[in-house]
Amino acid sequence: MVSEISKIIFFDYTKPENKRHDQKIIGTRGEQWKSSGKLGEEGFRIDIFTVVETRDIKKGNIWCLIYLTDQLMRVQVVNDLNKDFVIEALRSIAELITYGDQHDTNFFEFFMEKQVMGEFVRILKISKNVIVSVQLLQTMSIMIQNLKNYLFSNEHINFLITYSFDFRNEELLSYYISFLRAISGKLNKNTISLLVKTENEEIVAFPLYVEAIRFAFHEEGMIRTAVRALTLNVYHVGDVSVNKYIASIPHADYFLNLVKFFREHCISLNGMVSRTTESQGLESTSSILSAVDEIEDNLYYFNDVVSAGIPDVGTLITDTMLKLLIFPLLLPSLRIEVSGGKKFSSVTSLYLLCCILRILKIKDLANTVAVALICSIEGHLPNSEAKLNGFRADHDETHESHVDDEKPRGNLDSSSIIVSVPSLSISPSVQHNCWGSASVLRDALISYITSGDDVQVVGSLSVLATFLQTKELDESMLDALGILPQRKQHKKLLLKALVGEDSGEEQLFASENCTSKDGSDGELNIYLQRLKDQYEVSCSYQEVGESPRVLDALISLFCRTNISADTLWDGGWLLRQLLPYSETEFNNHHLQSLKDSYKKSCSQLLDEARGTWPDLLIQVLCDEWRKCKRAIEASSPRKEPKSILFPTKKYLPSDVMPAESSFAAGETMSECIKVFVLLHQLQIFSAGRSLPDQLPILPPADFPENSRAKSAGLNVIGPKLSTELNLVPCRIAFERGKERHFSFLAISMGTSGWIILAEESPQKPRYGTVRVVAPLAGCKPRIDDRHSRWLHLRIRPSTLPLTETAKNAANLKLKSKSLVDGRWTLAFRDEPSCKSALTMILEEMESQSSEVERRLRHTISEEET
Repeated sequence: MVSEISKIIFFDYTKPENKRHDQKIIGTRGEQWKSSGKLGEEGFRIDIFTVVETRDIKKGNIWCLIYLTDQLMRVQVVNDLNKDFVIEALRSIAELITYGDQHDTNFFEFFMEKQVMGEFVRILKISKNVIVSVQLLQTMSIMIQNLKNYLFSNEHINFLITYSFDFRNEELLSYYISFLRAISGKLNKNTISLLVKTENEEIVAFPLYVEAIRFAFHEEGMIRTAVRALTLNVYHVGDVSVNKYIASIPHADYFLNLVKFFREHCISLNGMVSRTTESQGLESTSSILSAVDEIEDNLYYFNDVVSAGIPDVGTLITDTMLKLLIFPLLLPSLRIEVSGGKKFSSVTSLYLLCCILRILKIKDLANTVAVALICSIEGHLPNSEAKLNGFRADHDETHESHVDDEKPRGNLDSSSIIVSVPSLSISPSVQHNCWGSASVLRDALISYITSGDDVQVVGSLSVLATFLQTKELDESMLDALGILPQRKQHKKLLLKALVGEDSGEEQLFASENCTSKDGSDGELNIYLQRLKDQYEVSCSYQEVGESPRVLDALISLFCRTNISADTLWDGGWLLRQLLPYSETEFNNHHLQSLKDSYKKSCSQLLDEARGTWPDLLIQVLCDEWRKCKRAIEASSPRKEPKSILFPTKKYLPSDVMPAESSFAAGETMSECIKVFVLLHQLQIFSAGRSLPDQLPILPPADFPENSRAKSAGLNVIGPKLSTELNLVPCRIAFERGKERHFSFLAISMGTSGWIILAEESPQKPRYGTVRVVAPLAGCKPRIDDRHSRWLHLRIRPSTLPLTETAKNAANLKLKSKSLVDGRWTLAFRDEPSCKSALTMILEEMESQSSEVERRLRHTISEEET
């Protein structure tokens, strides 16, 4: 059962059946021990037992435990000679106790009666060998995790917890943390009392918790994770006295230090994001993703801590988060324009606000942030962090400072951590007011939507969507932010009308402006006052109707042409949440703006029907329709907050490949279709109709009898290799110096079209067998300027490349040669044959494009008028 020592078995020589003389005697010792249970109901005395070596091993024999314990008691010093035995004895005892706990109560009774735990402590004291300490911690962890009985009495556990191990050994530290975590896994209201020290019914010491949080900020992530799991096990016990101890000074500093540690990671992320805008690549993206994971893990831990319900802890975390991170760094960066120097990026701030509000479910935190966005800051934000324990604000002689972008320090002492909180680097003209001239941050978010770039639009939409989905946020806050859904506004105004308020009925039936003029109702005033009193922010509130409204901003967004389609879809989701019903919610200006944008989109779509990819246009259009419908009708946004850090920018094909590339044309068509689909759905939505599952695309038409495809005998599937066709002879070299003779034909069938090269048939002049097929669309035929018998063709792929390919190429700055088209030069017998081939191509391309336009006619004309 247990390596070499498991080969030892004991015999009671007081019993005749055990008196064998053919066994080799290893040693004897007098011992008295009264036992019960399976060893004898009446009990018996063992006067002498003999240790024998045998191959017939009985696993789980209690005599092994007796012998190992006896031998361990004999050890007076642990040195190189006996350390292997001590290590093996500790390991074997753990396995025997674990086995006995499940099968025989005598094992545990012996373990407790002989105070084997005390022997473990003694061995630790007399041993200076790290390996023995590691094995002892592992032994304890195994027993604690697997025993149904508890080992927490007699203060031995607390001694092991507080023992001065040499933690410079990483393996020892790892086993020590595992040992602490194993203990925490057994905590409940009964066992936790065995691990604390009390005076006058007050807890004065809790070694398990205190020693664990010493490593809460260790540089090794696995150790930090284990410590957090341990603390959560403690918090969720729900013991009132323990909770009081945890929330008292100085132990409450742990939560303050957690926020400091989190803030350092946020600053580090900000530095990564700032550097990424200068040089993009896989390495920087990977670093940002790792930092994002760390930040989100921290927030989930915060939320778990708050959900444990420890009094005052939620308030402490809220206040610290606001004073150290949100007020001094995140909110000001949304508005400040800095001419030089470093500052906290608005992109990072938008992401962090979304992340904090989505993960950290604290009502006071969400409502306070909302109030800070909607009120006008009349003075500068006080240096709140200077008032927190262990914090200081650093300023140099010129009163300029910067955000430290360095990697956060790994091993922080929770009892003495001091984190410097530098101010933002701002110009002297705005140093008196870190909130800038336009201090209503709600308006800054709206201005991002109407005039910002893709990054700012995505960030602003994400913040508004986050507020909209934050259940902890009071409706008065949503109303003040301008994102209270219309159905809730109508419900509120109806209630006012019923109770007889003067303006209630008037507002209820006003379709142009349904915003409540009493936006400061409910808890809004409470949090405004708290902002002034608790956080010393001088502010005032103006109604949302006096500033640009979110609905106006969204309509303006849909009219912009320099924003990516993916970002516009995000705006479509938000609009659908705010206005889930009929056209009465839109004013005439909204409807006209949407209609004008839709007409432009229709025109661009028709241009694509005569572009490079008309054969795939309808297929892509139908696919994107379903995706867009699913996206804007979803209950939550389709993107996570971290998408703010990796936005889908408006694609510029020339950034990666030549403008004449078919790949660039395909990306342009994809963007055009996505925009058309969104605007088409908004047209239907604004008219109060439900969105159909499919577009009204007309069915394919039968191709005429006199068509080239019909004459060639092709069916609806298209050309197949080895099919015989009537063609125009030509020559082409696919490899240098290897010219081949082919026959040429261009044909179209419905929305599809092909260029066909066939090998000439000796038996049938002007006939050939199909060998090469290429797409007709986008071939851009051109007769050579110097050689009138040469016809140049561009050959694009038969399928549209994944749209992400080009985008990734742009992000990673790949060379354009990775995305190139094929080039054919066909040499015909004479000039008339070459012109005939050119005419054939142009006619078939016209037929193909006309069929695409015909099938789209009903879709476009349905809403264009």
